Amino acid sequence: MAARSVLARLHGRVVAGVPRWAVWAAYATSLTALPAGLWRILSVDLRLPLMEAPTDGRPPPAWFGGEWWYVIALSVVSETLAFLAVGLVSEWGEVWPRWIPGLGGRRVPILAAVIPAGLGATVNTLLWPYSMTMISIGRNVNGAVHTGSGVHGWQAAIFYGAYWPLAAWGPLLGILTVHYYRRRRAAESADTEAPGRLEQCPSAA
Repeated sequence: MAARSVLARLHGRVVAGVPRWAVWAAYATSLTALPAGLWRILSVDLRLPLMEAPTDGRPPPAWFGGEWWYVIALSVVSETLAFLAVGLVSEWGEVWPRWIPGLGGRRVPILAAVIPAGLGATVNTLLWPYSMTMISIGRNVNGAVHTGSGVHGWQAAIFYGAYWPLAAWGPLLGILTVHYYRRRRAAESADTEAPGRLEQCPSAA
């Protein structure tokens, strides 16, 4: 019960009637980018020995380029995008939060959620499973043999453990998007048909 209360505070209230599998799929989707983000910050910014340092004493290569803040920003943006999957099962994914000027309290149009979620699911499904498969077999994304990865042994195990969850981001988001669309459409159809059913009901004597 306490765990459920904490999740409610973090993710918002779940829409009534959403099946448990969809809720947990949304929570899982929101966490797919977290291990990779932590790995980037720990290895690139904090210089923990998660990559092999060059023999000449230089620090490990900054795979992601830019300054330290770039790595943090990349990790935060990635996790924020992954977290938006929770909106597909939460009330804030159907009604705009009241703090949003001009939109607060209004219903979220179905396509306003489905189109970006569908695009995100497509991009991540095409990107991460393929990319991680190529990296895991020692090749670049373009198919060329990859050398000097900077991770071996236990370091490689941690790296793959941190990055392979990204391969689940797209498929999970796709499933949630389809479920969200079908659920919202069914709810709208029920609301539309309700007045007609009431008119057909015989009045009480």
